Amino acid sequence: MSFNRYKDIIEEGDTVILYINPQAMYAIQAQSVIENRKGEKIENVMQTKYGALKISSLFGKQFGSKVSLSNGWAHVLYPTPELWTQTLPHRTQIIYTPDISLIMFMLELKPGSIVVESGTGSGSLTHAMAFRVKPTGHIYTYDFHEQRADQAQKEFKSHGLSENVTSQCRDVCQNGFSDDVIGKADAVFLDLPHPHLVVPFAIKALKPSGGGRICTFSPCIEQVMRTCQTLLDHGFVQLKTVECLEKEYQVLNRTVTTFTTASRPPPPASGPQNITEEPGNEKKFLACIPSASPRGHTGYLTTATFLMENRPQPEEVEIEDACEK
Repeated sequence: MSFNRYKDIIEEGDTVILYINPQAMYAIQAQSVIENRKGEKIENVMQTKYGALKISSLFGKQFGSKVSLSNGWAHVLYPTPELWTQTLPHRTQIIYTPDISLIMFMLELKPGSIVVESGTGSGSLTHAMAFRVKPTGHIYTYDFHEQRADQAQKEFKSHGLSENVTSQCRDVCQNGFSDDVIGKADAVFLDLPHPHLVVPFAIKALKPSGGGRICTFSPCIEQVMRTCQTLLDHGFVQLKTVECLEKEYQVLNRTVTTFTTASRPPPPASGPQNITEEPGNEKKFLACIPSASPRGHTGYLTTATFLMENRPQPEEVEIEDACEK
């Protein structure tokens, strides 16, 4: 599968990124024949704002090639987690590359890491983490919505990530993580409405040697406050909450008019000198201009480290029942 193991030539069944411009990118499945709504087999032709593209014409072309559309042209790119994040079908709100890169850095992920994730959503973060931990690492990802979990599992298989990703339908707030991850995880990531309810289950998933990392993604500060208190109550240390805000600068040509200062002779009686400014030459230069509409808040990232020696005794911590929520 082209998504997992790099290849030069496009073949039937590969995932391909059709790049027209930064605002027009599409993830397509390289299939020459598809079924229409009536169940009939028809030729696979993709319609874009710059014309049609016969998918069969991609077979045998190299990734990165320029291809002709009926009213323009585009490039066919090899799929990467970053390009997939920009083109994937949205089943939920997704985490984008700026937050993804910070999450993986704060979780200290590396090849061979074992990660437990909940929830899967559209699989944006899961794809990126799978590439970070391969070839020997593994991602165990959970989502309470059965259709989303099934669709994500199909995508992981289609993209050749089944060796590194296991997707399951499970409500971890109620039932915790499955038994096959207990004591195996190097890191836990939670993108849930009530992450504080899953903290006790995350402790069970982390390796008993201690030092495991946890990261939560929460859009509201009230969620962060409750999660931080729960983490402290359960023996986590090095708590840190950050917000990743992207500020874009554009490099643009600018032209300004310079002025020269001219003075007239003073009148016979002493008085203020009459100073005038006369237009001079135009000066052109490159300038870095901040975006007029910067991107706003996405979510708060809270990370912490679990130390086994700080683990409280069962009678010291009262675990809330998820049913009360």
